[in-house]
Amino acid sequence: MTGYELVRSRRKTLSVQVTREGRVIVRAPLRLAKREIDRFVREHADWIAKALAHQRSLAEAHPEPDEQQARALVERAAREIPPKVRHYAALMGVQPTGVRITSARTRFGSCSGKDSLCFSWRLMQYPEDAVDYVVVHELAHIVHKNHDPYFWALVGQYMPDYKRRRALLRE
Repeated sequence: MTGYELVRSRRKTLSVQVTREGRVIVRAPLRLAKREIDRFVREHADWIAKALAHQRSLAEAHPEPDEQQARALVERAAREIPPKVRHYAALMGVQPTGVRITSARTRFGSCSGKDSLCFSWRLMQYPEDAVDYVVVHELAHIVHKNHDPYFWALVGQYMPDYKRRRALLRE
């Protein structure tokens, strides 16, 4: 097992995280002995190795665009996503209070408590079926603010193949 970054805080449990940059971060209680932390890391070595491999494959499949490519993706998102939102919002009978394009790295879309939708321009690196899924997903949050069965039933009502489309985001 390679090295890890140790972050101590007033927590009671140990946790390990692998970032998209391939850093291994271990969070530990302030007074926990280093040997206990090292043992925890050794016990989770298989999981860490799989997580590192997964992050590498994601980085290879979706490399960070250069500045020019990013600008083009932002422009494309601003051009293509709002009409999709209008289309699906009309079908679903919902009305978002706003639509914004962001540079979020960890979320493709979000819906605020006030029904304002945000979409990451990075979503434009995925197939159109995946983009449509994220739009419907976020619009469904206007009706259901969580991921309960009613939420998924609503998504499925307007996008019966949503599981296939969602899987495109994980490839």
